[in-house]
Amino acid sequence: MPMQADEIETMIRAAIPDAHVEITDLAGDGDHYSARVVAESFRGMPRVRQHQRVYDALGGRMGGVLHALQLTTALPS
Repeated sequence: MPMQADEIETMIRAAIPDAHVEITDLAGDGDHYSARVVAESFRGMPRVRQHQRVYDALGGRMGGVLHALQLTTALPS
């Protein structure tokens, strides 16, 4: 069963409480999403580590329940 956008957002916010999260369903199928995650707690982290934090927040669902996630991370402006 595909994941819902609000479930993805909830999981990310639970793991990264200061995150502002925007989820977009790219294909309308609940399987292909884009996520923009902006968090002050990313400061000082390389982009790879920022992405790892988001993937860790999804608890191993990437590649299984969640087929594709186009991820962008950033610091607040």
